[in-house]
Amino acid sequence: MSAQDAWKRELAALTRLAVPVVLSELGWMAQGVVDTIMVGGLGPAAIGAVAIGNAVFYTPSLLGIGILLGLDPLVAQAYGRKDYDECHRWLAQGIYLAMFIAPILMILVFSASFGFTRFGIKPEVALPATAYVRILNWSLPPLLVYGAARRYLQGVGQVRVITLTYVIANLLNWGGNWVLINGHLGFPAMGVRGSALSTVVARIFMGLSLLGLAWRYERQRGHPLFQHWAKPQLDRIRQLIRLGLPAAGQITLEVGAWNVATLSAGWLTPIALATHQIAINYASLTYMVPLGISAAASVSVGHAVGAGDKARARRAGWLALALGTAFMMLAGLVFFIAPRPLIELFTHDPQVLAVGPSLLWIAAAFQIFDGVQTVCTGALRGLGKTRAPMFANLIGYWFLGLPLGMILCFVLKWGIYGMWLGLTLALIIISITLLRRWNKDSEHMTIVHAEA
Repeated sequence: MSAQDAWKRELAALTRLAVPVVLSELGWMAQGVVDTIMVGGLGPAAIGAVAIGNAVFYTPSLLGIGILLGLDPLVAQAYGRKDYDECHRWLAQGIYLAMFIAPILMILVFSASFGFTRFGIKPEVALPATAYVRILNWSLPPLLVYGAARRYLQGVGQVRVITLTYVIANLLNWGGNWVLINGHLGFPAMGVRGSALSTVVARIFMGLSLLGLAWRYERQRGHPLFQHWAKPQLDRIRQLIRLGLPAAGQITLEVGAWNVATLSAGWLTPIALATHQIAINYASLTYMVPLGISAAASVSVGHAVGAGDKARARRAGWLALALGTAFMMLAGLVFFIAPRPLIELFTHDPQVLAVGPSLLWIAAAFQIFDGVQTVCTGALRGLGKTRAPMFANLIGYWFLGLPLGMILCFVLKWGIYGMWLGLTLALIIISITLLRRWNKDSEHMTIVHAEA
C-alpha cells in the first residue's frame, strides 16, 4: 500500500468513527441547549438559574466522567491486540468505580447548592437554581454508568448505537420539558424544576440503554459480556484511577474555568448572565464537534498502538487535527457573520441583543485554538498520555486566563467581555502547548500498554 493510500484509508476509518461520536457529543450538548431554550419563556432569571445550576452540577459530575476517560486507551489498546476478554474486564472495573464515586460527588453537588446566595448570586436567580440543581443531582449515578458503557462501546468501535441512544434521550427530554415546565397533559407547572426532572429521566434511559446495547453486541459476537463478569479488582481500579485522574483533572479544570466565568457573570446583572449563557451555549455547541473528533482520535490512536503500528497512530492523530481545525474555522466564520440571528433563536430581549454579538465575535476568535487543544487531548489520551493536558489547562486557565479575565472584568470594568478575553488567551496558550506535545510524543513514542 502506498503512503497516499494509507492516508486515505485512515481518513475513511477515522471519519466513520468520528461522525457518530460527533453526533453523540452534539446530543449531549443538546440536552442543555433544549433546557435553556424551553425555560427561556420564563425570563432571563430562569435562563440564569439553569446556567448556574448546570455550572455547579457539571464540575463535580465531569470529574467522575473524566476519571472514566481512562477506559479509552485501556479498552482501545486491548481491542487493537484482539484481547476481547480484557475489554470486558475493564468495563466491569469502570462500572464498579462509577458506583463508588457517584455518592461522593452527589454529596458535593448537594452541599454546593446551599451557597448560591452566599456567593452574591441575585435571589431571583439563586432560589430556582437551588431547586434545579437538587433535582438534577439524581441524574449523576445513571450518567456515570452511561459514561463507563460509552467509553467501552467507543473503544470496541461501536459508536452508532451511542448516537441512537442520544436521539431517543433528547426526544424524551424535549417531551418532558414541554409537559413539566409550563404544565401540560394535566401535570403541574414546575418551571425550572420540571426541566431538571425531565433531564433525570432521560439520563436514566441513557445509562440503562448503553449497558443493554453493550450486552447485545457482545452476545452477537459470541463473547457474552456478563457470562464471566469480573469481580472488583483493586489493582485494576487503581490503574484506571491513575490513568483517568489526570484526564479528569484536565476536563474539570477546563469546564471549571468556564463555570467560574458563569458564576462571575452572576455577580454582574441577570442580563449579563443570560447573554453569557447564550453565547457559551453556542461556543459549547461547536466545541462538541472537535470533542467528538477527539474521542475518535483517542480510539483510533489506541487501536494502532495496541496493534503495534506507530505510523498509523501518528496518521490518525494528524488527520483528526485537520478535521477538527477545518470545522472550527467554519464555525468561527458563522459566529462572525451572523451573531444577532443566532442570539434571536434564544431571545428577543433588546438588552441581551445589544450585548450578545460582541461575545460571539470573541468566540469566533478562539474557535480554531479550542479545536486544536481538544483534538490534541484525545490523541494524546490514545497514547496513554493524560498528564500533559491536565498541566496545560491548569497553567493556561487558572494561572493566566482566569486571573486576567477577573482583572479585566471587575477591576478595569470591561464586564463580561473582559472575562471572555482572558479565557481566550488561555485557549491560545493551551493549544500551542498541546500541539507541540503531540508532535513530540507521537514522533518518539514506543509501543507499550497505556501508562498508569
